[in-house]
Amino acid sequence: MKDFLEKTAWPMNPPLPYSLFHILFLAVGLTLAVLLAYYTSRRIDKKKLPRLLFICGLVLLGTELWKQLFLYYVVNEQTYNWWYFPFQLCSLPMYFCLLLPFVPGRQGQRIICTFMQDFNLLGGIMALAEPSGLFHPYWLLTLHGLIWHLLLVYIGLLIAFSRFSDVSLKGFVKTLPLFLICCIIASIINRTAKPLGQADMFYISPYYPSAQIVFHEIAVAFGIGAGNAVYLFATCLGGFIFHVIFNRIHLRPVQPIEK
Repeated sequence: MKDFLEKTAWPMNPPLPYSLFHILFLAVGLTLAVLLAYYTSRRIDKKKLPRLLFICGLVLLGTELWKQLFLYYVVNEQTYNWWYFPFQLCSLPMYFCLLLPFVPGRQGQRIICTFMQDFNLLGGIMALAEPSGLFHPYWLLTLHGLIWHLLLVYIGLLIAFSRFSDVSLKGFVKTLPLFLICCIIASIINRTAKPLGQADMFYISPYYPSAQIVFHEIAVAFGIGAGNAVYLFATCLGGFIFHVIFNRIHLRPVQPIEK
């Protein structure tokens, strides 16, 4: 495994944000993601959407396993770096898509799908817009990060175009407990992994200023707790803005799905 990974460790000079490579990738990638999401939503039976999302989850899982092995064997010389533990906001669709077909009842599925439509679409777009954390000195690792977040955009728009989410105000409120649970899990990982290495799940570590631009400066100026609180509020606000957008363009909730 190590030999194979080393053979695919093709080096590259990490591109700069907003370089020609970045702009072209965004233009082409986002256009394809939007068109593919729209086309798929018109071709697939809504009852089969959880199965399609499950397949997306398998793709995410497979590529994440490759990434973890590549980081472990090639980048970090067989030392695990907890910074890359897969429990960021943009990692959640991997888990949610895999769990979705097994969630009993339409209501639970719609809450998860609404969460992915709002929060994970937000995370995918923001990461592509500020991609400094996605650019690495290896081609495959860089492409993995970019394509991963394009897939998040595809998943979020597919759910929206398929009208599989709840775009009412109550629908957004129902996603907040799920967001809170994920924040609690992220905090537990951050604290538990402290003796083992630097972990910053959801970028709310109590030990380090946020790695996200703007929020890092807030944490440095006013304290880590303040920076984390503002970051979480901004994330909820961003998710809510996406939710309102889909509500305004009349993406109404789907009709009840037969069990």
